[in-house]
Amino acid sequence: MTVFLNGRLVADDEARIDPTDRGLTLGDGLFETIAVRDRQAARTDAHLARLRDGAEVIGLAVPYAGHELKRALREVIEANAIDFGVLRLTLTRGLGPRGLPPPVPAQPTLLITGVSQDLTAQEPVTAVIATTTRRNEHSPLSGIKSTSALDSILAAREAAKRGAGDALLLNGAGKLAEATAANLFLVIDGGLVTPSIHDGAMPGVMRADVIRGLSAVARTLGPADLSSASEAFLTNSLGIRPLTAVDGEPIGDGNPGPVSAEARKIV
Repeated sequence: MTVFLNGRLVADDEARIDPTDRGLTLGDGLFETIAVRDRQAARTDAHLARLRDGAEVIGLAVPYAGHELKRALREVIEANAIDFGVLRLTLTRGLGPRGLPPPVPAQPTLLITGVSQDLTAQEPVTAVIATTTRRNEHSPLSGIKSTSALDSILAAREAAKRGAGDALLLNGAGKLAEATAANLFLVIDGGLVTPSIHDGAMPGVMRADVIRGLSAVARTLGPADLSSASEAFLTNSLGIRPLTAVDGEPIGDGNPGPVSAEARKIV
């Protein structure tokens, strides 16, 4: 694999991250996962806007202009001959001394990797409601793509132990927030709804397109709403997966529904 690291393309076995990089030692960074379709990075404007929003939240200057980041994404696609696949852009605060206070000025690290992957295999999935962790809707981190993903990792481990493909995370008030790496949509009384970002939902790039394309409404949802839903699906930048059951209880008739199929056209 060829990667983009701090301004140049290098072979992955030659790429080196400094041991004092705060992305490694503290999870002090951001990332974006970007789909590649027909050798084109998808929804780059939205991804880069979210990256800059997140950087503003954590007080980090993005060291490249938008057109430079787009060029770097294209270079990784071409260098790895990715027709369909996934790019991961990771931005950390870079090197720093021991301790929490960030260095001033920071010297950010930018890493872009890319792999070929079949993005059409978005099979239906079952989920459980995570009991090991919750989403902190009051934290500014709930609205950004932080490189610290331990809550999602804990929830994913729980799902695997309980025989499910994913987990839904509740927030501190016991309301539905999102899945481990995806947004949640429910069809209730014929209308499409999704948890509000105020309840801890990530402002997903695909989520935004589905809300616009299918006139979905963002509002507070609780676990009881799952039993009222006729269908459900999960969205992230790589695609849309029907959600057919939660905690062993089917959503609707337990099969992918027509709204899920319509949503998949947006991809």
